[in-house]
Amino acid sequence: MNNSLQAINLFPSNMTEAQWNDLKGAVNGRTERKPIVAFIIDSPWLPGFSGINTLAYYSSGEKWFNANKKAIETFPDISFLPGFWSEYGMCTEPSAFGSKCIWHESNLPHADKIISDISKIQNVKKPDPRTDGLLPFISQRLLEYQPQIQKLGHNIRFAIARGPLNIASFLMGTTEFMMATIMNPEEIHKLLRVITDFTIDWLQYQKELFPDIDGIFILDDIVGFVGDAECKEFVVPYLTEIFHSFESSIRFFHNDAPGLVSSKYLEKIGVNLFNFSHEHTFDEIIALTGRNITLLGNLPPRDVLAAGSRTDVEDGVREMVQSAGEAQNIVWSCGGGVPPNVSTENIHTFYNTVVNLF
Repeated sequence: MNNSLQAINLFPSNMTEAQWNDLKGAVNGRTERKPIVAFIIDSPWLPGFSGINTLAYYSSGEKWFNANKKAIETFPDISFLPGFWSEYGMCTEPSAFGSKCIWHESNLPHADKIISDISKIQNVKKPDPRTDGLLPFISQRLLEYQPQIQKLGHNIRFAIARGPLNIASFLMGTTEFMMATIMNPEEIHKLLRVITDFTIDWLQYQKELFPDIDGIFILDDIVGFVGDAECKEFVVPYLTEIFHSFESSIRFFHNDAPGLVSSKYLEKIGVNLFNFSHEHTFDEIIALTGRNITLLGNLPPRDVLAAGSRTDVEDGVREMVQSAGEAQNIVWSCGGGVPPNVSTENIHTFYNTVVNLF
């Protein structure tokens, strides 16, 4: 690999002031002359990694904290996003709208839909993130453990939410939502208006609780399944509002579903850091986003990082780095979040292979 290839320095969302300043500089075009490895980690991977079941991870603040602490101590040279993420999987935002949450000991929870037919959209009211669903528990966990997080030399830097299409798909079902964007666009706009207003409130409330927050992190895989016309109508205007909920230095978007439609609109939306599907190459994404958006990717997370041998990971990382060519503003990662059953050995192999290529 040509040594002129550069990668940005990416740090966890709970980070020191110096690290955060480096990250801000990186997305503004200042790159470090060393490769940086970073992964999105949350409840699909952390419980198994730390030797507990999923329900214990969600229900015990101490076990949640220790799992995240173990990750940053086991891999001191790897950055994790968002870092000490207080969340309840896909139940997080739907719970505020009244979705029934179904819990499993060793699997991710599920949120039941609340919209049985299109006419029910008129009954959906904007939740209050201070009082509704699981959101107060999320806030309280961070408030309770903030001193311990800070004792580790870190701070809370990101406000986090699922995107409006993602939330809508849980409230009414993915197939039903996708069909309604074509058959009932007026009603879908009403639903997305409520969800967007709620999401902005939720992000701003996180910022209110933790003033050091200077980043917005939005996850929405459903964006990857819409066409161009639907993207311009149902994605761009609402995501633009959300990414401008407050003035922030980092605007991070995760969409690891197959699909290139939204990429060309990301700069207009305000995104400056993008995690995308492993099914797309760096060249494809750069051609659509331009060179003003920092990319995070894109080793296959399930088939290589989780299921692959050490040799598979080494070969996959070499191919990934080579595919980036001379591109700058790249953070070496997988094309999505870290899935269940990724071994400590494979993560170390990923990191060591990247470092040895430079």
